[in-house]
Amino acid sequence: MLGGLLVYPIYQLGLISLLEYTQAQVSGGEPTTFQGFANYAELFADPEFWRVLLATVVFAAACVVSTLAVGCALAVLLTRVRALPRLALMLAALGAWATPAITGSTVWLLLFDPDFGPVNRILGLGDHSWTYGRYSAFFLVLLEVVWCSFPFVMVTVYAGIRSVPSEVLEAAALDGASQWRIWRSVLAPMIRPILVVVTIQSVIWDFKVFTQIYVMTNGGGIARQNLVLNVYAYQKAFASAQYSLGSAIGVVMLLILLAVTLVYLRLLRRQGEEL
Repeated sequence: MLGGLLVYPIYQLGLISLLEYTQAQVSGGEPTTFQGFANYAELFADPEFWRVLLATVVFAAACVVSTLAVGCALAVLLTRVRALPRLALMLAALGAWATPAITGSTVWLLLFDPDFGPVNRILGLGDHSWTYGRYSAFFLVLLEVVWCSFPFVMVTVYAGIRSVPSEVLEAAALDGASQWRIWRSVLAPMIRPILVVVTIQSVIWDFKVFTQIYVMTNGGGIARQNLVLNVYAYQKAFASAQYSLGSAIGVVMLLILLAVTLVYLRLLRRQGEEL
């Protein structure tokens, strides 16, 4: 099943990235030509690719850090409140998580609309357009990504915290440890495997964000200022019919995510051996 759903499509992606595959080949009018690594050379020689790659890395890192911070903070909060507020917070968070990305993106655009959105009225910003500037548009998308991603972190980390024996936390509190110290020195080390899972999942999800950027910046922003790799690959493959370049970008993204995941797991394994 994994071979059919994952290995074969990846093989096809890598194969197309080595061919001259344009609309003519898709239509069957001309045979494909083997290009070798010429598509990758063209991609790496394009300054826009490196600009988009840097923007993707910075944006994904900001999303991951923000999502983990909000999710972990609310997970700790769930352990401090009574049953009814806890249930209300869980239902609200799961509602955000269950909302489709295109629906959530549209709602956030309406909230920050320069003419009819309530956010500008509350902040007194008048007709300020959040999607006009590059950084304000990225910030708006970041808010939506965190909003729809933190529930997974919150629920998972909350389950991990509940599995920690209460005697351990009580002993730390009796020793005079602050809440931050309890989290850093007691909870985080004990639920490290769970934190590894949510971190890797967040890295993968946020690095390949597509829907939020495409919907909220209208395909990549003014003058393509808000492009990320996934939207960049879409534009190359389907808007420009350069399927080979789009596939090459997909392969590069896959290799980056695999490298980040393997390095992160290796560092955590080394820290565990030292402890």
